[in-house]
Order: sequence, then structure tokens, then C-alpha cells
Amino acid sequence: MAQYRLHYFPESGNSYKLALMLSLCGQTFEPVWTDFGAGITRTAEWRSSVNQMGEIPVLEENGVTLTQTAPILLRLADIHGRLHPITETERFEVLRWLFWDNHKMSSNMATYRFRRAFTEAPDQHIQSYIRGRVDDALAILEQQVKDRPFVIGDRVTVADISICGYLSFPPDESGYDLAATHPAIHAWLQRIAALPGWRPPYDLMPGKRLTRYG
Repeated sequence: MAQYRLHYFPESGNSYKLALMLSLCGQTFEPVWTDFGAGITRTAEWRSSVNQMGEIPVLEENGVTLTQTAPILLRLADIHGRLHPITETERFEVLRWLFWDNHKMSSNMATYRFRRAFTEAPDQHIQSYIRGRVDDALAILEQQVKDRPFVIGDRVTVADISICGYLSFPPDESGYDLAATHPAIHAWLQRIAALPGWRPPYDLMPGKRLTRYG
């Protein structure tokens, strides 16, 4: 059995993607809380000893360090035979939505939510610009899951786990009440939450929390 250690901080949606994926695969992991708020990931020591890219999450698998969330999700899916694409068409679609999520959904929602909830005085002009990009991504996702149970079809895959990451935190952090504004996304998130092994972010990732402002 693989031994996993997950370096994370509780507010990280990318960390949650890996924690959730491990839980859905029936795997446990040793939690390694990281003091992101103190800037530890920007230090030369942390980057030389944990992740040269200066990013969270980091997953250790049997002592081997893995970084970048999307390829780790695909690796876990292949190793544990869960939530993985089966056909070549499915694999293309999963990769297509993973790239879209990293570029459009997660990157913008992560930035907007962090500035809104965890910075003391975010520039509202910048927030307005980022929110417009989040709104556009949500509109695309709303249409994608309106007529199908999961992102690429009838079966849940790692594409769903990736895209749901930053949308699974409390709405008072992001300022989005998806149940009211995006009913198809809300229903899709409920279907993911019904999967065996699902747990919400702060249940899966304990530890000291960032100071809340927004």
C-alpha cells in the first residue's frame, strides 16, 4: 500500500483536490500543515527542500515528491483505478477540462476568493475585473453540467474533482451563492458530495487557518 504525505494549507483548493481524491480512492494520508500565511513557501529553504516551484500542494508518495495538482490527480486515478478516463476520447476530454480548470476556473476563483476573504483591503477595481473572469468561467461550467451528471458525461472523473476544488468552500468566502445563481453547478456539486468518501475541505484538512477579513 502506498504511503502518502500531503503538504497543504486548509484554504487551498488545490490541496483539497488531492485530499479529496485520496479519500475517494480509499487512501489515507499524513497531513503536513504548511504555514502559507507566514510566507514559508517563498523561502529558499522550503523551495530547496520541498518544492522548487514554491507551490502548495505537494504530495509525497512512498518518499517520492510529486508536484502540480493535475498530473497528480491523473496519477492517482491510474494507480488506484478510480475516476480515470477509460477511452481515448474520455482521456482527451478529461485533459481538456483539466487545462481549462487550471487556466480559467481555479486560477481566477482562487485569486478572487483569497483577495476577498483573506486580504485586509483588496483593490475593488482589481476584484471587479477578476470577478468578471470568474463569472465567465461559471457560465461555461453551468452549461456543461446542465444536461449531464458530470463534466464529461455520465461518469465522474478527475475532471470533476479538479473543477470542484475551489467551488466547495463556504460561500461566505467567495461571495457566490451557487445554489441561487448557478443551479446546475449546485446540483453537480451535490452529486459529487454524495460520492462515498467525500468530505468537505476543512474536515479533510485540519490546522491553523488564515486570518479572515472579508
